[in-house]
Amino acid sequence: MKTAVVTGGAGFLGSHLCDKLISNNINVICIDNLLTGSFNNISHLFENEQFKFVKHDVTNFIHVAENIDYVLHFASPASPIDYLKLPIQTLKVGSLGTHNALGLAKAKNATFLLASTSEVYGDPLVHPQSEDYWGNVNPIGPRGVYDEAKRFAEALTMAYHRYHNVDTRIVRIFNTYGTRMRINDGRALPTFISQALRGEDLTIFGSGEQTRSFCYVSDQTEGIYKLLLSDETNPINIGNPNEIAINDIAKEILKHTNSMSKIIYKSLPIDDPKVRQPDISRAIKILDWKPKVIRQDGLEKTIKYFQDILENEILSKK
Repeated sequence: MKTAVVTGGAGFLGSHLCDKLISNNINVICIDNLLTGSFNNISHLFENEQFKFVKHDVTNFIHVAENIDYVLHFASPASPIDYLKLPIQTLKVGSLGTHNALGLAKAKNATFLLASTSEVYGDPLVHPQSEDYWGNVNPIGPRGVYDEAKRFAEALTMAYHRYHNVDTRIVRIFNTYGTRMRINDGRALPTFISQALRGEDLTIFGSGEQTRSFCYVSDQTEGIYKLLLSDETNPINIGNPNEIAINDIAKEILKHTNSMSKIIYKSLPIDDPKVRQPDISRAIKILDWKPKVIRQDGLEKTIKYFQDILENEILSKK
């Protein structure tokens, strides 16, 4: 059996990838310092002999004794609330962490996959965003700690590919949602869902006319897995091109939750992207991948997950 290392494997997306790899008969070594990850996301795997957890900060040297076939680097704060609170850690995991993960892949002669992001496009001047667009990023703005960390990580990955002949992949992940998102994640969907379920006002920043494109987590992990097994070394967008305004997604969540909450508006954060929509032409052509889960179904599963969390919180306080 093959073995994969997943850094950030206790996080939202990383934990789903651990499941995906194990379901395809690949052993998983999950490395996470639990800064934003959680044992709750991987506790169901602790008794699985194909799974091993290592608590470690990948900005320090990564030692793995086993033979490794794949290194998937997903360690990083990934929501604005996290990387604005943890700016230095975000920059370090994007630079030092990526360097250490690439070093591990080089030493083990393993395929390396970098979790990059649509944020490399910044507040885009091209719409939709295709992989050949270089982006519009403010390097010294508050969001620059995440955007530039990922842009540097992409550059470092390609340098290892060209100079050291490491077999590399780069996935540019667009807005993804689903079970195991943190209720205090700070991103639009978990925030709206938790506010609606609690009967609180839904907070929209800016006019709400800005757009996002939401991809359900099972579609995202399928696209990432297909990229891992491909021979494509250039970046590939994985996301759902079904674009929607923030105002409209907030209304959809109110409808799905039967909530009487109101929508309120606050000022838009600095450098917040006005539009976000992936051009997935390359993913369709090269990977034979496109999303399958319709938003209504994905929202129902995600809302149920958050309902269970809130109910457990209430029970634990009694």
